[in-house]
Amino acid sequence: MSSSAKALDPAFQGVGQRPGTEIWRIENFQPVPLPKSDHGKFYMGDSYIVLQTTTGKGGAYLYDIHFWIGKDTSQDEAGTAAIKTVELDAVLGGRAVQHRELQGHESDKFLSYFKPCIIPLEGGVATGFKKVEEEAFEIRLYVCRGKRVVRLKQVPFARSSLNHDDVFILDTEKKIYQFNGANSNIQERGKALEVIQFLKEKYHEGTCDVAIVDDGKLDTESDSGEFWVLFGGFAPIGKKVANEDDIIPETTPAKLYSITDGEVKIVEGELSKGLLENNKCYLLDCGAEIFVWVGRLTQVEERKAASQAAEEFVASQNRPKTTRLTRLIQGYETRSFKTNFDSWPAGSAAPGAEEGRGKVAALLKQQGVGLKGMTKSAPVNEEVPPLLEGGGKMEVWCINGSSKTPLPKEDVGKFYSGDCYIILYTYHSGDRKEDYLLCCWFGNDSSEEDQKMAARLANTMSNSLKGRPVQGRIFQGKEPPQFVALFQPIVILKGGLSSGYKKSIAEKGLSDETYTADSVALFRISGTSVHNDKAVQVDAVATSLNSAECFLLQSGSSIFTWHGNQSTFEQQQLAAKIAEFLKPGVALKHAKEGTESSAFWFALGGKQSYTSKKFSPETVRDPHLFTFSFNKGKFQVEEVYNFSQDDLLTEDILILDTHAEVFVWVGQYVDPKEKQNVFDIGQKYIEMAVSLDGLSPNVPLYKVTEGNEPSFFTTYFSWDLTKATVCTASALFIFSQVILIYCVTIEKLLLGIRKFRMS
Repeated sequence: MSSSAKALDPAFQGVGQRPGTEIWRIENFQPVPLPKSDHGKFYMGDSYIVLQTTTGKGGAYLYDIHFWIGKDTSQDEAGTAAIKTVELDAVLGGRAVQHRELQGHESDKFLSYFKPCIIPLEGGVATGFKKVEEEAFEIRLYVCRGKRVVRLKQVPFARSSLNHDDVFILDTEKKIYQFNGANSNIQERGKALEVIQFLKEKYHEGTCDVAIVDDGKLDTESDSGEFWVLFGGFAPIGKKVANEDDIIPETTPAKLYSITDGEVKIVEGELSKGLLENNKCYLLDCGAEIFVWVGRLTQVEERKAASQAAEEFVASQNRPKTTRLTRLIQGYETRSFKTNFDSWPAGSAAPGAEEGRGKVAALLKQQGVGLKGMTKSAPVNEEVPPLLEGGGKMEVWCINGSSKTPLPKEDVGKFYSGDCYIILYTYHSGDRKEDYLLCCWFGNDSSEEDQKMAARLANTMSNSLKGRPVQGRIFQGKEPPQFVALFQPIVILKGGLSSGYKKSIAEKGLSDETYTADSVALFRISGTSVHNDKAVQVDAVATSLNSAECFLLQSGSSIFTWHGNQSTFEQQQLAAKIAEFLKPGVALKHAKEGTESSAFWFALGGKQSYTSKKFSPETVRDPHLFTFSFNKGKFQVEEVYNFSQDDLLTEDILILDTHAEVFVWVGQYVDPKEKQNVFDIGQKYIEMAVSLDGLSPNVPLYKVTEGNEPSFFTTYFSWDLTKATVCTASALFIFSQVILIYCVTIEKLLLGIRKFRMS
């Protein structure tokens, strides 16, 4: 066995085989697997390695490796954790993203694995892990911060630790108190309640009392009085004092360094992806975060040396503890890494699961690394997304100048590429109230004026319906499944009928190719079911044909159906349906590939060669949820990891990117001025994602308001229909307090009755 193979620890054999969390603690400089029952327990004197395995939409496994360093751990143990992390990555095929986590400064992603929080414990392996339950109970005071993931930090049990800006939890043997600073955040108050419930069940066997104490409210007979007695009596508390842990490192212009033989050297020149060579390692210093970028063709020992060099670089710079350190492999770059470059060229996305796995496996095999723990990707099955309830009311208008013209029923489903349309679909979803989908459809050849007018008129319609409709902006060629399914069938025609289109082609000196019932027209039929069936008019020439599909050819009063040899029965059925839609009662002339008549070829201008290549479906991507901000005028986003319905806070606007669609979710209590800019926010996000993630600039964009979420949005969450229509952090917090006060009142009443009976 080679030395490289011996270097890999047997504790990592067979890891990453299923989704979930795996944890190792460093004991005597070796990783020891941690049982599931101890997950979430982190001792301050130790270092840990955490592997999070998730299943991507494409079927392959995705890996994040975190090494957690307790504040009292030795430097040698911390170094061992860093080196073993590189070995674990090698076993997984060298494609994991690696994160350094310092106690008290953990990343949001790490904390999202251990909801509602982690509570670091005193001690470590060297001290024999004195169990909390064996110790005499010690009163502990914690400060609780975070709107979505909780950062719980133990502070000295003293009045001087309290302030008006934070939420605190005082854990005593008989009762847990929540102290809400007068200026504290309502979402943090709600999260603190979740932490209290966690403490109650984990360390009090679910039996202790819980009390809420509000800053500034004094009542000697209430829980407030009891709380202040524990601090030696009431006295004014001071202002929040910033310490080293509160320092947020500034984001600075990124600087790129090469790492060669453990030596870090600045790379001169404009920051571009072209500087990153696949056989080298680099360090990208962004101030608040430092990245180690590893080329795909680097050796395992080079990767270890690069990680060690990065640790030394951070130490030598005397950076704040909150500085984040992330290591990633070529082809698996994170968004936060790519945003430091002006653009991330198309084709730079992560390789396919099998392709990437094969290349990495071959390279590591040369180095003597065993890859038994690597997983094969699962076959990708087509997922049919949730579709809207059928049988609703459909209304369609075509934009013409400053007005909208309603389409007659027989023309609903026909869209001209030179025009813009407004579509309003009214339906009922289960027992819910009336729901609305209000979309603008923009043809590829439509004028900018018509697009702006359609958006303006649609917004007026939404306001008249009290802002309840889900609003969407849909571009030709990017029609989403739930939109396509509403039209049976849907046909995209050449040309346009609006005055805006006529004016546009006249200014460009183009001829009008608008479809008519008498023109020669060829239609490509595509799709497998109601959510993707579509007919699109293409150039009426033989080179437009494809053996993998069906086509309709209209020539005067005749319509031919042409079946490619690789076409499906469903496509052939749809072709007949489209023909009846365009020309009701018409007699079809069938032409199977290879049996075409001379009249068929004549209508196409003569027989020519054509392709038989099938269209490849777009790469399926995982959905991501983001918050956003404007920093010095620059639009920035921050990901919400392992997101759930509870992350949709009523005071926020969030962006859900599924790669096929982009949703901007608007909470009920968002400032009205911000609500008016929702589509602008969505467009800024799309522009950023186009350059970094290869998102289509014409991706469907939706505005979804709280309480009116459609099925094709809620499918990305574990949606709980039993929750209130508007289930907010504020509402949950107030409701929880009411229940708590009610229970305490009942308890006191029963105690009074017992005392009365005894007397």
